[in-house]
Amino acid sequence: MAGALVTVPVTTAQAQSASQIVVEGNRRVEADTIRSYFKVGPGERLDAGKIDQALKALYATGLFQDVRITPSGGRIVVTVVENSVINRVAFEGNRKVKDEQLTPEIQSKPRGTFSRALVQSDTQRIVEIYQRSGRYDVSVEPKVIELSNGRVDLVFEVNEGAKTGVAKVIFVGNTSFSDWRLKDVVKTGETNLLSWLKSNDIFDPDRVEVDRDLIRRFYLRNGFADVRVVSAVSEYDPSRKGFVITFTIDEGDRYKFGVVDLQTSVRGLDVDRLRARMRTRSGAVYNADAVEKTVEDLTIEVSKLGYPFASIKPRGDRDYNARLVNVVFVMEEGQRAYIERINIRGNTRTRDYVIRREFDIVEGDAYNRALIDRAERRIKNLNYFKTVRVTNEPGSAPDRVIVNVDVEEQATGEFSVSGGYSTADGLIGEVSVGERNLLGRGHVARASLQYGTRARGFELSFVEPYLLGERLALGLDVFGKQTTSSTYYSYTSSTIGGNIKLGIPITDNIVMQPRYSGYRQEISLPSAYQNCNNINPNSAAGTYPTPLFQGLVDPATNQPFAYNCYADGEASLAVKRELANGPVFVSLVGLSTSYNTLDNNKAPTSGLLITLNEDFAGVGGDVKFSKTTLDARLYNEVVPDVVGVLRIQGGYATGWGGADLRMLDHFQGGPNIVRGFAPAGWGPRDLTPGTNNDALGGSMFWAASIEFQTPLFFAPKDFGMKLAAFADAGQLLDYVGPTSWAEKGLIMTCPGQTINTANPMANAACYGNDSTLRSSVGVGLIWNSPFGPLRFDLAYPITSESYDKKQLFRFGGGTKF
Repeated sequence: MAGALVTVPVTTAQAQSASQIVVEGNRRVEADTIRSYFKVGPGERLDAGKIDQALKALYATGLFQDVRITPSGGRIVVTVVENSVINRVAFEGNRKVKDEQLTPEIQSKPRGTFSRALVQSDTQRIVEIYQRSGRYDVSVEPKVIELSNGRVDLVFEVNEGAKTGVAKVIFVGNTSFSDWRLKDVVKTGETNLLSWLKSNDIFDPDRVEVDRDLIRRFYLRNGFADVRVVSAVSEYDPSRKGFVITFTIDEGDRYKFGVVDLQTSVRGLDVDRLRARMRTRSGAVYNADAVEKTVEDLTIEVSKLGYPFASIKPRGDRDYNARLVNVVFVMEEGQRAYIERINIRGNTRTRDYVIRREFDIVEGDAYNRALIDRAERRIKNLNYFKTVRVTNEPGSAPDRVIVNVDVEEQATGEFSVSGGYSTADGLIGEVSVGERNLLGRGHVARASLQYGTRARGFELSFVEPYLLGERLALGLDVFGKQTTSSTYYSYTSSTIGGNIKLGIPITDNIVMQPRYSGYRQEISLPSAYQNCNNINPNSAAGTYPTPLFQGLVDPATNQPFAYNCYADGEASLAVKRELANGPVFVSLVGLSTSYNTLDNNKAPTSGLLITLNEDFAGVGGDVKFSKTTLDARLYNEVVPDVVGVLRIQGGYATGWGGADLRMLDHFQGGPNIVRGFAPAGWGPRDLTPGTNNDALGGSMFWAASIEFQTPLFFAPKDFGMKLAAFADAGQLLDYVGPTSWAEKGLIMTCPGQTINTANPMANAACYGNDSTLRSSVGVGLIWNSPFGPLRFDLAYPITSESYDKKQLFRFGGGTKF
C-alpha cells in the first residue's frame, strides 16, 4: 500500500465527525465522496481503527494511487493522488493472437481508471492466453505513456516467442492396448514434420485433462470397469524444447455383463415391454456407453408410456472372481419437477431455436436428467460451438428447475481449394465454399466446381436439418458432370440434373433416406469412332448389306448399322445404339437405408455399416429400370492394432414395362468391386475384331473382400499411415445377354476370330459373356494425411480372362488447403 497513516493521539475534540475532514489533491472525485468512506455514527469517535478502515476502502476503489491521512489543528487532512484515466489500450508485437482476441480478456479499458494492480493482472492474463496456444516463452511488458490532463496510453508490448509443442506422449501401465492405439484416443498429438499443418501438438493443459477423461471412457467402453487414470503429468524438457506428457493408467481386469435385468416400483409399468430397448446383454463385453444409452432409451420409452417422472438408475454389482458386472436398471417414481425455463446464453450468431430444437423437452415438461444430457451431446455434435455447458439452478418454486445452456461460438464457414490425382480420372482440381450454419439458422450450404483431365463439373447443395420443426433433414442438390473418353471408355458422357432427398432417423443406428433424382444424360463419340469407313466395296455406291439389327441407324451416315463397319476401330454397337437414342431424361425415385454401429466413422475399429439402396426409374422420363445395391462392412479388431474388415457387395438391375436395360445403366466391373483391374476392366465386353472392345457391363454382380489393416509403427502416429493386406473376389453377370437389349441369336463366343475381308458379310459381332470369377490379392498403404485421405494399392489378379484390362497399381487422393 503506497499511502501512509500518521498515527497520533486523536481526541474527541479533534475528530468527532466526518465534517472535520479536509480533502486535498482531488480533481475528479468529489470531496464528499471521499469523506463518505469515514464511517462515523452519532456519538462515535473517528478513532485510529475507523481511519485505518477508511484508508483501506479508499485504496480498494482503484481511483487513487496514493492516499495520506494526517491530523492538523483538530482536523483530519486526507491528501490523495488520483489514478490517471486510460486514453487508449494498445498491443504491440502480437502476430499470432490478434487484438480482437486480447481486448475482451483484459480489465483495463479506455476511459477507465488506470490501476497498476489491474495492469499486472492483465499482463498475467495475456501470458496465460499465449500459453494456452502453446507459447510458453512469451513475455509481456506493459508501458505507460503520460499524456496531459491526467490521461495515459497503456501499451502491452508482447514478445511471443517460439511455439512450445508436445515432444512426447507416454503411457504407463497399459497392457491391454498399445501406445499406438491410445494415441488414437487422446486429442493431444506429438510434434513432427507435419506440425505446420496441425495444432493438436501445441501443449494445452485443458486438453490434457480432456484426454485423461477420454482414456477413462475408452477403457470403460471396452470392459475395464475398474480403470483409473492415476495421473497426467506434463513436464517441460529443455533438451527436446517441448513438453513430455505421461499418462499413468491402472487398467484393472476386463469384465463382461453378467445378469442384466429390469426392476420397477412404478405401478402399472410393463417391464417386459421395455426389454427390447436395452442395449446391454448378458455375456457381452462390459460397455459403460451401452449402459448410459440404455438409460436414455428406457427413459424416453417410459415417458411415452405416461410416466414422465420415472427415474431410471443402473445399479452394478461386480463379481470379481468371475469378472462379471451384474446390472439392474431400477425404475422408480422420481421427484416431481418441471422445467420452468431454458436459458440460451453466449450465442451471438446462432438463433435460439437452433439450440432449443436439440432438446426433446421444452418449458413446462417434466425435468429429466437423462434427456438433458442427451441434448448436451447433440448440441456439441452440431460443431457450431467451441464449448457447450448445460447446468441447472433452482426455479421460482421447489418443483421448478431452470436449465442454462452456455455456448461459445466458433467459425462455421469453409473455403477450400483441393487438388488430386487418381489412376482413373487423372488430375483433378476443386474449389468449394460452404457454410454449415448459414445465417445462424443451422442450414448447410455448399458450392463446388471441379475441373480435371477427364472429369469436370459443378455441384450446389442445401440442407435443412429440421424440416417443419421435425427431426427430418431435407437436402436439395443441383449438379453437372462431364466425363471425357479415355482408354476406359470410348465415349464422352454428360449429365446435368438435381436431387431432392429426405433423411429420416428411425433409431440412433438406422436412417432412411427417400429421394427423387432427375437428370439429363447424353453421350457423344469422337468422329474417328463413328465414321463407318466400310470395307465393303458396295458402300461407295451407297448400298449397305442387310443390317443385322433392324431399325438402328448410324447418326454419322443416316444409314443402317452393319457389323463390317467396325474394321477401322469403331465404337461398339452397344455404344452406337446409346448415341442413336440421343439425350434422355432419367426420372427416378429411390430409398436408401443405412445401419451404422461403427465406433468411429473416420477410422473404425469395430462395428457394422450396412447400406441398402433401391432405385426405380420411370416416374416420367425416357428410361425405365429398377436397381438394387447392397454394401455391408464389418469391422473387428482381431488382435491388438490389427483391424479386420469384411465387405460384401451385391447389385441387381433390370428394365421394366417392356423396356430394355440400357448399357449406361449396367454395372461395370472395376477396382471398386475387385482390385487389380482397371475401371470397366472386366466383365461382359464387345470383342468384335476391329472395335474398341467397349465394356458392356452386366445386370447383376456380387463381390466379397477381406482386409486387414495395421498401423505403420515406425512412422509418427500423427502421420496416420496404415498398411493393408487384402483379397477380393467377385462376378459380373448378365442373364439376359451381354447387354440386355442384344438379340440372343447373335450372341456367340469367338476366340481367335479375325476380320474376313473377302466376305465382309461373314463378320459377326462377338461378345464376351463370361461368368468367370475374378479374384485378386494385394497390399495397400492408407494415409489419412493432412492433404486428405490417400490410398495406394498394389493388386495382382488371380483369376481373369484374356481380354480383361488389368491395373496392378492404383492411387487416388486429394488435398484441401
